[in-house]
Amino acid sequence: MENLAPCPSCKSPYAYEMGEKLVCPECGFEWVPEIEEEEEGFVVKDANGNILADGDSVTIVKDLPVKGAPKPIKAGTKVKSIRLVEGDHNIDCKVDGFGSMALKSEFVKKA
Repeated sequence: MENLAPCPSCKSPYAYEMGEKLVCPECGFEWVPEIEEEEEGFVVKDANGNILADGDSVTIVKDLPVKGAPKPIKAGTKVKSIRLVEGDHNIDCKVDGFGSMALKSEFVKKA
């Protein structure tokens, strides 16, 4: 038997389906169950587990060496307007003083 949501009115666990609605036999309340929508696409999380989205601002959490650059990107550097992409380095952005880069989400936190 399918696990149905309890009645929102009286919290009775004995709700049953009637067409597209659920009905409570104890109080007679009828309701349309909420359909849980799954997130489409991929989910990118920062170092603290917060979900990132396109356009967010992030802060670098540790010094990151950059090939061909004389100095690393310092921890605490703020990056604005990130863009999420699929792949190993899942953040595309522009870092002041370094230009366009691809970063791993595990090295940033949501600002």
